[in-house]
Amino acid sequence: MLINFFLTLRKYKVPATIRELMDLLQALQYRLVYANIDDFYLLARTCLVKDEKHYDKFDRAFAAYFKGLEDLHGLLESLIPDEWLRREFEKSLTPEELEQIKSLGGLEKLIEAFQEARAEQEKQEAQKGREGEEGQEGDDPNRTGRKGPGGQGQGKKKKAKKVWDQRQYKNLDDSVELGTRNIKLALRRLRKFARSGKDEELDMDGTIKSTAHNGGMLDIRMRPERKNTVKVLLFFDIGGSMDAHVKVCEELFSASRTEFKHMESYYFHNFIYESVWKDNRRRMNERIPTWEILNKYAHDYKVVFVGDATMAPYEITHAGGSVEHWNEEPGALWMQRFRSLYDRLVWINPTPQETWEYSTSVGLTQELVDGQMYPLTIRGLEEGMNFLSK
Repeated sequence: MLINFFLTLRKYKVPATIRELMDLLQALQYRLVYANIDDFYLLARTCLVKDEKHYDKFDRAFAAYFKGLEDLHGLLESLIPDEWLRREFEKSLTPEELEQIKSLGGLEKLIEAFQEARAEQEKQEAQKGREGEEGQEGDDPNRTGRKGPGGQGQGKKKKAKKVWDQRQYKNLDDSVELGTRNIKLALRRLRKFARSGKDEELDMDGTIKSTAHNGGMLDIRMRPERKNTVKVLLFFDIGGSMDAHVKVCEELFSASRTEFKHMESYYFHNFIYESVWKDNRRRMNERIPTWEILNKYAHDYKVVFVGDATMAPYEITHAGGSVEHWNEEPGALWMQRFRSLYDRLVWINPTPQETWEYSTSVGLTQELVDGQMYPLTIRGLEEGMNFLSK
């Protein structure tokens, strides 16, 4: 059964290996867990998953494979032969206990008696649960098994959600769209530190060295704070089909403002043309010439375009292709000017990467940015920042 579970993990793209499966089997042989599905879940995840970004994939695979299983009874029956279990059980009994079992009619009769007692207990608990539901509904907010507005609704009819179904680690999957915190972590791949400004940070190594040279007399040394000196130009596509991606773009913008102290941001629609803007409320009245951007910011800036690149191809390739105004020069020409001036330029696309091949305009944009288009996922941002940091 564990072989099929292992194959299910591979199907869900959890990179588990045979060596890790053997570790899990050995742990089960030592009975680190026994007959408890929650304990087995934690043990299996510990043995089979070596990177937390795969936790969500593991949870989905576990839920798919063990759906409806409340304990490891079925797993143990498939994993361990019945006769072996009986022999191991009998080895743990004293001669007196064995005689007592024989007097009751043998091990089979004892198991039947246990099953009948368990069924009777479950029947009584179910009856109590029904009586509780028909009673004072919602009177006590700390009382479980109630269906009223004050009750918790966690009685027999509504069991607690399984750990693997909660999917607490879904944001750690490197192929999913992400929140501000994870965006910050990905953006930190783009860093270039330098010390500048006033001496406002304790230089511990310098202080120790200077104090030693002074024969033990304390000599405190200060130094400028270490700061990220990377400079970024960020351009956001706004409006139209990008309305569906407003939330994640807001998260990206918020994270970027925190991570990059030297950052300038501008807006465009569909593709870059002869002007951009800073304030969407005044986009028609306060345009900034793109030539001004190219002349103002030096070639050491890292350039990031964010957009779905979804439009009619002529909006990129032809003069007058813009849907908002008459552009004297095609957008492709403006992108070539950016490419010729800035050494590092990427395009971040919020649409799923597997859909890009079906869009002509996305393909054109990829060519214009020399293939440096990345999806707006954790992995995509990390790869894009790695390219910019070279």
